[in-house]
Amino acid sequence: MVRLVSVIADAEGWRTESIKSDEVTLARVRDEGNWDYIGPVKGVLVYLHEDCDPVRLEFDRDLYLQEFTKTQFAGVQIHIDVLKLLRATQPFFRDLKVEDEGEYWETGDTQILTEHFVRTQKVIETELRNTPSSKMKVKTPDGRIMDLMK
Repeated sequence: MVRLVSVIADAEGWRTESIKSDEVTLARVRDEGNWDYIGPVKGVLVYLHEDCDPVRLEFDRDLYLQEFTKTQFAGVQIHIDVLKLLRATQPFFRDLKVEDEGEYWETGDTQILTEHFVRTQKVIETELRNTPSSKMKVKTPDGRIMDLMK
């Protein structure tokens, strides 16, 4: 799967980075409760766009993966590209569950996705007006992007 992702990323001009560590702690959520994984990981990071979280395909020793990728500031096409990348990896998973707030994974409907993007942007802009000291699109040291920081 990592090889396939690397080939796709190379064809699209996306930068990748290998993930391999003997021991890390991954924060996870199951049934609304927190449970952390501590142990070895391997996988690949894919950088699709500077305004998109890296796609982190990081597997634990049981080959379990739980991640998220924020695409709000990179736009609709990058969101679709992330989902196309996940679709390409689907045959490697016994059970791939994708929770897409933009509903594109389930519907393939670009208009619905665009409406979600517009609605979310309006909420962020309203918050910025209500709290002028806030900052939008703040990048954290690990490359994640926060919608709003107050």
